[in-house]
Amino acid sequence: MDPRAILRAVINNATGGPRQGASTITQQYVKNYLIHVVHRRDPAAQQEDRRDTIARKLREAKMAVQLTQRLSKDQILAGYLNVVQFSGQVYGVGAAAKGYFGRTAAELTVPQAALLAGMVNNPSAYNPYSHPDAALARRNLVIDDMVAAGSLPPAAAGPAKATPLGVLPHGPVTPPGTCMGAAPDAGFFCDYALSYLQEAGFTADQLATGGYTIKTTMDSRVARVTREAVEDNVPAAQPGVANTFAVIRPGEQSHEVLAMVANRSFGADAGRGERATNIVADVSDKFGAGSAFKIFTAAAALEGGQAGLETPLSNPDSRCFAPPGATRGGACYRVHNSGDYPDPITLARGLATSPNVAFVGLESEVGVPAVIDMAKRLGLRKTLASNDVGEAPAPKSPDPQRNQPQSEYFQGLLSFTLGNSPLEMANVSATLMSGGVWCPPNPILSVTDRHGRAVPVRRQPCARAISVGIADTLLSGLSQDTRSGTSAAAARAAGWNRPDFGKTGTTQHNRSVAFVGGVNDYAVSSMVFADGPDQSTLCPGPPVHLGSCAHGAFGGTVAAPPYFDAMQLLLAGVPEQELPAPDPRYLTARATDPP
Repeated sequence: MDPRAILRAVINNATGGPRQGASTITQQYVKNYLIHVVHRRDPAAQQEDRRDTIARKLREAKMAVQLTQRLSKDQILAGYLNVVQFSGQVYGVGAAAKGYFGRTAAELTVPQAALLAGMVNNPSAYNPYSHPDAALARRNLVIDDMVAAGSLPPAAAGPAKATPLGVLPHGPVTPPGTCMGAAPDAGFFCDYALSYLQEAGFTADQLATGGYTIKTTMDSRVARVTREAVEDNVPAAQPGVANTFAVIRPGEQSHEVLAMVANRSFGADAGRGERATNIVADVSDKFGAGSAFKIFTAAAALEGGQAGLETPLSNPDSRCFAPPGATRGGACYRVHNSGDYPDPITLARGLATSPNVAFVGLESEVGVPAVIDMAKRLGLRKTLASNDVGEAPAPKSPDPQRNQPQSEYFQGLLSFTLGNSPLEMANVSATLMSGGVWCPPNPILSVTDRHGRAVPVRRQPCARAISVGIADTLLSGLSQDTRSGTSAAAARAAGWNRPDFGKTGTTQHNRSVAFVGGVNDYAVSSMVFADGPDQSTLCPGPPVHLGSCAHGAFGGTVAAPPYFDAMQLLLAGVPEQELPAPDPRYLTARATDPP
């Protein structure tokens, strides 16, 4: 505290003389901390903090005295530099160094540091963009003061003062206030990471002001390449059509999320194709993944012993199935195949070519409850807990699809397919690639506090979903989709011939299509669906669009191409990885699943 300066300022201001400031650095620290930290959510209190009154000055002076008794001068200066405002959304010297020069505070040159030091006295008057001459003069004054204080050799002053301002063009670059300000290939990931941390126990206020350094699992190259792939498939400006793409690195200890992108960006401007909800992580595809859900039927049948990969399944062109619990002679539900298939057909060939009759018959034999349980175990946790529109069940709704979770609604029905989370569909692939071990999709590598100390992040533990034998056998059964199955034509067009696995899906009326699969260390989902009020058919294009067309879009023709395009680039020059061999125990039907 500087009592003489305070008294001089009070007398001068009270008698109508030129207004004077009287605050020391410590008092400025107190004032800025009150405004920008303590009262950041209280505009009325902030206004009081800015009022030029004797009472405010004395209150800050008292706090300043208490602060000097607890902190060293260096600590006070560091605290001040961390909260002082440089421009509209730039607070603290670290953000200012990034915003004005694109570097950290430790990397600043003498002229750059002098410019920022000079600005804090009056950020508006010494703004290098709007008042460059004043900013230059102020910077050079600081350099002269550094020489006078002995912190800069006199010989270095001339070259430093001759240096141009050198600020970034069109700046300052302000840090985004929310994930909606993130890059187009990072917004959905950012939002998911913050949600993940809040579910782990961090509050929104802690994340905003805690000074944490959060390192994520996002791979910027994977995000960039996959974003370009989906935009090539469905342009960002295409009305009513979303193409999401999620990539996860499998593992028995963690399923690390590498990319969460879409042809949309995370933002509030719907007119520019932005979406304010997380269409990659949320249960956003209300129409479902179609035949991609046959993965769960096959897995349940392998586990239950009803079928193995080589088991022949009855597969007539059409068949009428009675719903569970129906009496003999009652109404039945007729299912048709949408193509020419052999009858019977093996489970392995059925996974590649996707006949409906064979799989509804197998699902009827296995039982829908077992298939639902398998879907949950493999990864559709959030999906199955939501209702048909991806929200928490609404108990007061008269609609059974709205008042209960999907896991309950489908229990008594003949077949099972539902709206889902694209991220969770990619995690299903990751579970299979991890030898049957499910882990939550993890976006966080580490969190450290402002002192560099590790902050523990509470994580949901991984769990075995299915045996290694079933996982390996299912991967083998899914390995023919890109070679001779529903996505083979798109694979050939892309020149794709790597060992991989996949399953396509197309919903009724071609309103949603999907491809889920994996190659090397990438587990993926690519989903294309109507994301606006228009519920027309998806047409293959190019470009993919909503409308009326002779042949609607299919998973193999519309959802699979971004996978091939992205993986070709990401794996160029990378050795191939063979899929595991099937477990001989799961090639034919058995009475029970061995432990």
